[in-house]
Amino acid sequence: MSESSKPSVLFVCVKNGGKSQMAAGLMRQVAGDTVIVYSAGTKPGTAVNELSAQALLEVGVDITAEQPKPVDYELARDVDLVVTLGREATLDPLPGTRVENWDTDEPSERGIDGLDRMRLVRDDIATRVQQLHTALTSSTS
Repeated sequence: MSESSKPSVLFVCVKNGGKSQMAAGLMRQVAGDTVIVYSAGTKPGTAVNELSAQALLEVGVDITAEQPKPVDYELARDVDLVVTLGREATLDPLPGTRVENWDTDEPSERGIDGLDRMRLVRDDIATRVQQLHTALTSSTS
C-alpha cells in the first residue's frame, strides 16, 4: 500500500467535536498531503464544537463540515501514532501501536471561557502539531 510511504496519525478526544478535530485540522493545514490524518472520539458527540470551529476559522482552517466519529480500533492499530488529547480520552490497549497523550491546556481551570478559551486551546494544540509534523516527516522509519 502506498499509505506506508506517508506517516499517519489518529487524534482522539472524548467527543471528537473539539480538540481532536482541531488537531486534525491544524495537522492537515501544516502537513498538506505529507501526513495521513484521522480523528475520532471515545464517546463521539453529535457535532463539531462551534467555538472550536470558529477559533480555527481565524487561522484559515475550516472544520465546519466534519462530523464526530467513533474510534476505529482497526485503524488505530494501523496508524503510526495515536494521540489522545486531554486527560479524559482513554482507549483500549493497542499493542504495537505508539500512543502519546497531549495533556492540553485547559484555560477554563483558570476561569477563561468562550472563544478566548478556544483560542488558547487552539494555540497550544497548534504548537504541538508543528512539533509532531516535524518529527513525523523528518524520521526515516
